[in-house]
Amino acid sequence: MAKTRRVKWDARSVKGLRRHLAITQTELAEELGVRQQTVSEWETGQYTPRGASEKLLNMVAERGGFPYRAGRS
Repeated sequence: MAKTRRVKWDARSVKGLRRHLAITQTELAEELGVRQQTVSEWETGQYTPRGASEKLLNMVAERGGFPYRAGRS
């Protein structure tokens, strides 16, 4: 079975993904099922995505062709 790529999402990569997709924080929040404030907190580095949010970000990034790097899990 192929190993799933894991990315450590930080403020820069979350903002980069959103800009790559040309969407607002609100639109990304709706896509991920979180609040706009949560996306803002990720983008400012106040918090980092964890768990299901990380997995959803990976899926959105892949679907959108965002060139993210796999990190160590």
